[in-house]
Amino acid sequence: MAILENIRKRTTILILIIGLALFAFVIQGIISSDGTFGGGAKVGSAIAEVNGEALSIDDFRVTLDRRKQQFGRGMSQTQLVKTVYDQEVRAEILRQQFDDLGLNIGSDQIVDYVRKNNWQYQVREFGDADGNFNEDLFRSTIQEWKETNPVRYQAWLDDEANIAQQAKEQLFFNMVKAGIGSTLSEGEFDYGFSNDKINMEFVRIPYTSVADSTIPVSKQAIQDYINKHEDDFQQENARDIRFVFFQEKPSVEDENAAQKRVEDLKADFTTTEDMFAFLEFDSDTNYDSIYKPQGQLPSASLDSLLALEVGEVYGPYRDAQSFKITRMMGKKPNGNVRASHILFAYEGATRANPEIKRTKEEAKAEADKILVEALKEGADFAALARENSDGPSAPRGGNLGFFQDNGTMVEEFSDFCFSNEVGAIDLVETEFGFHIIKVEEKQDLFQVAHLTANIEPSEETTNALYQEASSFQKAVMEADANEFDDITKEKNYILRPVNKVKELDENLPGLGEQRAIVQWAFNEERAVGDIDRFSTSEGYAVVQVTKRYNKGLMSPEDASATVLPILRKDIKADQIMAANKGKSMEQIIQESGASKNTVSAITMKAPTLAGAGSEPAVVGTAFALEVGQTSGLIKGETGVFLVKVLSKEDAVKLPNFSTFANTLTTTTRSKANTTAYEALKKGAEIDDFRGDFY
Repeated sequence: MAILENIRKRTTILILIIGLALFAFVIQGIISSDGTFGGGAKVGSAIAEVNGEALSIDDFRVTLDRRKQQFGRGMSQTQLVKTVYDQEVRAEILRQQFDDLGLNIGSDQIVDYVRKNNWQYQVREFGDADGNFNEDLFRSTIQEWKETNPVRYQAWLDDEANIAQQAKEQLFFNMVKAGIGSTLSEGEFDYGFSNDKINMEFVRIPYTSVADSTIPVSKQAIQDYINKHEDDFQQENARDIRFVFFQEKPSVEDENAAQKRVEDLKADFTTTEDMFAFLEFDSDTNYDSIYKPQGQLPSASLDSLLALEVGEVYGPYRDAQSFKITRMMGKKPNGNVRASHILFAYEGATRANPEIKRTKEEAKAEADKILVEALKEGADFAALARENSDGPSAPRGGNLGFFQDNGTMVEEFSDFCFSNEVGAIDLVETEFGFHIIKVEEKQDLFQVAHLTANIEPSEETTNALYQEASSFQKAVMEADANEFDDITKEKNYILRPVNKVKELDENLPGLGEQRAIVQWAFNEERAVGDIDRFSTSEGYAVVQVTKRYNKGLMSPEDASATVLPILRKDIKADQIMAANKGKSMEQIIQESGASKNTVSAITMKAPTLAGAGSEPAVVGTAFALEVGQTSGLIKGETGVFLVKVLSKEDAVKLPNFSTFANTLTTTTRSKANTTAYEALKKGAEIDDFRGDFY
């Protein structure tokens, strides 16, 4: 009793101790040893750093949530993250540039920007009776929000920040464009670049005439080339993986079970009087009582279905991934009509184009005139419609497609189409005007009910697949990492490699969207050879990491696919030039078997040689030669060349080249926004931490 009394006296302390213990237990699972939530990114860390300035993950998430509401399901999570990330990095790079330049926007400039750039508030919130922007109303309304509606005022401050950013960007890029121009000399050069022409003959010894196997390239040579071209061989973090996919699909037993299911219900299906209730309870598809043309019936058994009388059934039969029994519920002969028309609208008719000013009498007279043409033997109704119809179907030759007698068309129009034979043409008046109608085609309509059993993997099938995938995973994990391929072959599985997976990729060839696999592969603790099993929407994937690529300069092995052809081409060029030094064009043709080619009207702006492709160095060399002069050996893109200039045609002299200079200026300025930003981005130091969060 004494113990119980002591406990009662210390109830508050005990509750506090228990509460702290529970809190410690919960928080231990949330915060890992390195101070991160759930083993993920550090608390308070940034989504990125731009030139040492952190972009808050909290602010990023707020923006991301807004974009989710804006785009809905139109973008995947990864796509949305990338879009918002690019926007935020861009804004930060430009903000830093604006700060460096001392670029600021005042209240008057914000008002001016709203007025000139049709900002959303211009008409919606601050428009006068005529819908024009009112500056006084603009200022007074914002002041009223500040005093009486703090939530609305805060929303305005957010928008004001966006307006200021856009106004700064506009001012900044306008300043950049103002510094862009082209001289008359540049215009003249561009004119000659496009219009000076040359005719020449050439002989080419292609690099393919020397076998790659005869050109050894050392690892050191590749490394030396990489070191000289470091900017061209920078790589991002990447992984190579390979996987075996165990697809979840129905077994033969599952197919037989689906077929038996509909067979067992066939008798009741044939006689039921409440088709809606029967199919809702016993079928994988509900009853659709709408009449359909034959093109919407299952194509695999179409002939058999069309032969059914009302009340008869057909099946079971296979239709894609299901078994069906179909019962004919009703038929409407000629219930689907395709027609064309030529509309003559008049002022005041329903939905008439405001530009149409003809009277009703004038429209009738024109319709009567064209009707005579349409009724002539061999008349092209579609052409008459394109030339004369006021309807939106005019570009399609008046073709309205198929429609049913269910109110789709206005009553007078529909009555004519369904009461006349195919080929009938006549004039019909409706509220839209006068129509010359041609009945083009008629189809029967069918009302059918489908008793459906989808062919789906059973629980036994999915369990067996899980066991198969688990067994394979166990086998490869217990074996040496290099035996993954051998075990796959022994079991006759398909091994699928995926190379250079990027840290923020979400789609993997053969698996679809698998962000979890990418995150697993890029985990800091993941080593080459690691294996794991992943559940997907269509089965299981057993995945192995086979290679890691670290951010920075490529290794010779990784760059060899790019560098080897370049180095081999250089060596081949030296060999070919050494072997043919001092030889004439005729000697080269005779000894190498190469042929002489003649090309005409070649310009420096389009240096393409027939049979050789783009060869700017060859064409540039030819333009530097005199007529009749033969070049030395030239190292080209596809081989070693020898050229002879046959003639030249200088461009017609112009009094001035201001038009070409202006065109150059306009073209350059049109790219200024993108070019300027890309230059700033290239010069910025950007650390991307998206992989820590998403």
